[in-house]
Amino acid sequence: MPLYESAEDYLERILMLEETLGVNKVHSIDIANSFSYSKASVSVAMKHLREQSLITFSKTGEISLTPKGREIAANIYERHQVLTKWIMSLGVSKEIAEKDACKVEHDLSQETYDAVKKICH
Repeated sequence: MPLYESAEDYLERILMLEETLGVNKVHSIDIANSFSYSKASVSVAMKHLREQSLITFSKTGEISLTPKGREIAANIYERHQVLTKWIMSLGVSKEIAEKDACKVEHDLSQETYDAVKKICH
């Protein structure tokens, strides 16, 4: 079952928050604050990710990526970083490059992404 772009964004954000807050330290409120979303919206999204076995919750509310969730998050995060770097190499500011990378990271074909990745590495 293919994931929606928003699900990929949530998984990527959990991975990014793990880098700043630490593994097993991410809570729904951290995700809500980082996106400026309501806690209720994030709770619904986390429920769906849990139902798809992409995240787990500890008894104290910490969110953890499952191996499959981590794989998806890492893939999207890598795409984001590579595309940001490539767009910046065209002379675009970092802020705009990051926003544009976020828009295309989900929809870019694997063939095109592989070609961009070759240029950037």
